[in-house]
Amino acid sequence: MYIIVGLGNPGKEYEMTRHNTGRIMLDYFAKSNDFSDWNENKKYKSLISEGKIDKENVILLKPETFMNKSGLSVKDLINKDNAENLIVMYDDLDLGLGDFKISFNRGTGGHNGLESIVKTIKTKEFARIRIGICPTTPTGKLKKPKGEEKVLNLIMKDFKKPEMDVLKKISKKINIALEMIVKEGRDKAMNEFN
Repeated sequence: MYIIVGLGNPGKEYEMTRHNTGRIMLDYFAKSNDFSDWNENKKYKSLISEGKIDKENVILLKPETFMNKSGLSVKDLINKDNAENLIVMYDDLDLGLGDFKISFNRGTGGHNGLESIVKTIKTKEFARIRIGICPTTPTGKLKKPKGEEKVLNLIMKDFKKPEMDVLKKISKKINIALEMIVKEGRDKAMNEFN
């Protein structure tokens, strides 16, 4: 069984923010693969949707805790013995909007949601899909904000309509990557998409 987690913050006011990119992408994935409707699960402090990819059972999980407590949602499902079946999707300021990267057993890059999961399950040995949220220049150079306040302002800002169009377009590739991880393994997906 695979667990795919989309990181973000609960609540309408955060729904379309850059920091909720993981949740947004999980919604696209659930819809395109005919997974069940989202149901609240109090034990896992999450919204959960279930389905299959091929014959493999997959649980999609959107933590209903705030970002820095995301680990509370996975602690009863994942530990260091089965962490290889965990895939976490989240926003990454080091990648331009429209880019994504699959990684495994890496640091957290200061991402609070990821740090919470690593601390809770006591391992970094799980797959991540880092989804770019940074604006870029016309030549593709990152326009990364400097300073904590400017970073916070950017990640908590809603996506504009053209940016949502970019996310929707990239979601198709991310969906294929997720399916490949489940069906053929993380290494094949990393070779194909990185």
